[in-house]
Amino acid sequence: MPDPQPRPEADAPAVDFRRLPEPIALEDTVAVHDVRPVPDPDGGRDPNHEWMIRHA
Repeated sequence: MPDPQPRPEADAPAVDFRRLPEPIALEDTVAVHDVRPVPDPDGGRDPNHEWMIRHA
């Protein structure tokens, strides 16, 4: 059964979030993921169209 009285530490902010880190300028950031467009997995073909033609 839960306690009927709320705990005082539940109302206080977490210690880790009392002071936020300094903001980082966008110019100082580095892209870690490849941002180029991904290649077409179907190679430019329409598999639904080919399936329809094959089984029509």
